[in-house]
Amino acid sequence: MTRYVINVKIILSLLFLFSCSTMRQELKPTESLMQEVHLKDYNLQTDLNINFLIYFPEDYTTDSTWPLMIFLHGRGEQGNDLEKVKIHGPTRRIKEGAEFPFILVAPQCPRDQWWSVADLDKMLDYLLKNLPIDQNRIYLTGLSMGGFGTWAWATDQPQRFAAIAPICGGGDSRLAWRLKELPVWVFHGAKDNTVPIGRSQEMVDALKKVGSDVRFTVYPEAGHDSWTETYANPELYDWFLSKHK
Repeated sequence: MTRYVINVKIILSLLFLFSCSTMRQELKPTESLMQEVHLKDYNLQTDLNINFLIYFPEDYTTDSTWPLMIFLHGRGEQGNDLEKVKIHGPTRRIKEGAEFPFILVAPQCPRDQWWSVADLDKMLDYLLKNLPIDQNRIYLTGLSMGGFGTWAWATDQPQRFAAIAPICGGGDSRLAWRLKELPVWVFHGAKDNTVPIGRSQEMVDALKKVGSDVRFTVYPEAGHDSWTETYANPELYDWFLSKHK
């Protein structure tokens, strides 16, 4: 009887371990163009409250390292439905059939919150531990609220990025000196009534004062949507990929 009880305990323990291992997922390409990652499903001991879409290049392998682009969406795409994150930006381009030679990660900001630099840092740390990312080629871009998030994250952690492209956002111009050595390309619509172009102009002027070779593209007739034209322009991606730390 004792032997039988022990065996049952062993079998139940093995079944539990097997169920945990099968529940654990891996960051790897799937048949879908963009894989949804909900970190709570990865059996992680983490307080990270962020989910994201991830795209792998068609010829992705783990035999070499890859550039990483992180895209931060705007306020309208907040929540817990990752389909919303495909509405604008490079995620939309992928949905429409575009292919990129880099890994793309697009996190989703929880509803009624702002981009948290601490959470984004934790997400990037997780990605670096689990993917073959070239740490000298990490790029950051975002639109509207994501443009503000791009400025905030880059001024807080400039050493993490090889280049940034904030679109119709704004930042703390007093911290612009931290970005002096970082390639920056800023975009804004001249007729933006949601985020005035002055928010980008302040950052550009502050960067120029410290000797930054910042680029600034203004769309004379564009309102708040200065991102559709920007992300449809192949020159943006070529510019990113030409930058290394």
